[in-house]
Amino acid sequence: MQRVPYGEGEIDFMIQPWFDVDVVASKTAAPLADLGRAAREALAAPLGAPPLRQLAADLRKGAQVVIAVTDLTRSSPDAVLVPPLLDALNAAGVRDGSITVIVAVGLHRATTEAEKREKLGAVVDRVRVVDSDGRDPSKWADLGSIPPYGVPGWTQKIVKDADLVIATGVVEPHQYAGWSGGRKTVAIGCCGEPVITATHGMRFLEDPGVRLARIDGNPFHETIREIAKRAGLRFCVNVVNDDRERAIAVAAGDPDAVLAHLVRIGSEVFTRPIDKQYDIVIAGVGAPKDVNLYQASRAATYLRFAPTPVVRAGGAIVIPAQLPEGAGSGAGEERFLAALERAESPAAVVEGARRHFEGGEQRAVMVALTLQHCLVIVAGSEEPDVVRRAKLRPAMDVEEGLDLAYEHIGRPERASVLIVPRALHTLPVVTERARA
Repeated sequence: MQRVPYGEGEIDFMIQPWFDVDVVASKTAAPLADLGRAAREALAAPLGAPPLRQLAADLRKGAQVVIAVTDLTRSSPDAVLVPPLLDALNAAGVRDGSITVIVAVGLHRATTEAEKREKLGAVVDRVRVVDSDGRDPSKWADLGSIPPYGVPGWTQKIVKDADLVIATGVVEPHQYAGWSGGRKTVAIGCCGEPVITATHGMRFLEDPGVRLARIDGNPFHETIREIAKRAGLRFCVNVVNDDRERAIAVAAGDPDAVLAHLVRIGSEVFTRPIDKQYDIVIAGVGAPKDVNLYQASRAATYLRFAPTPVVRAGGAIVIPAQLPEGAGSGAGEERFLAALERAESPAAVVEGARRHFEGGEQRAVMVALTLQHCLVIVAGSEEPDVVRRAKLRPAMDVEEGLDLAYEHIGRPERASVLIVPRALHTLPVVTERARA
């Protein structure tokens, strides 16, 4: 019996005897025993920047401070990270009434009051908490043209007008940015829609530098770094989570220094060598990413666009995912599903994006490119019709998903199967010797 994450729990499944099975998981790392204490210690010894209390003490009287946090689809432990930030600001003379927490939703749906409380705990009773709005130009500020590709720079006015901008986030492999973190929280999560349309368009998606876990020479990464800088981001508190979403490291300080430090830790934990490509990969997701297909589909695209595709051409990926919100209800999620549904084929999705592109459709393009490489099956979904409309194959459970995958590869006498229990936290890398 094998199991992988599914929603808030796990899903069990049997493996047939004609499958040769390997399992790859992130490196084991001890979670922080007391994240709150570790966060306060990180604030007391920031990387590459003065302590936050000193930064805030230099502000004018009545200065406004904005703290950008991620939405519920990211496992940033903001209910623990934000209170020490507030305390440091208060100690410098910044009152709670001068502080705003902005939930960086990008083009995802707005968060409910209950979700804000779930994300931030008692912070919602202490300071103002608002959502960013990527759809309303009246709420944006112009940051100018952003190199290297001339992206139109828009951020929330509330961010640009702040005297000090702080961000939280999770440093983990990211399909476009290489690694995510607080800079992306501000640059993408708090941007205006033209930023997402440009940075997630074909010019970036087809650039060889835009790759999972790559920062150097990555124009997407360079763009968000510059946007965050122009938006005023000066201080970050970021974490690295293990594959059970438990914080194993936290760092605070200058955004560049924090990212570099945590990428070194994350690379050691997430990157795992494998000695071959596989016929079939079972890619676990779990909460919060399997809340909708937009997020859960990352499991397939991460495996396809690893340094070497983890599944061979013509193989299959099985994603157990609950999908209680279907494809997702934000503007980006709706465009993602529509782009896949209206096209005649995966190739047509890609060609359509070259002619016209809107933010959110980048996920459809990545799924379409993956479908040109292999079959993608979603098992155990609460919304199988959504899965079909997105040109993926639904399966009742993982066993049926494996049957469909085995049929797809031609029912060989033996078939290789790789189980990646946390596919968004594990980066399997085919070794040089295996590629040779």
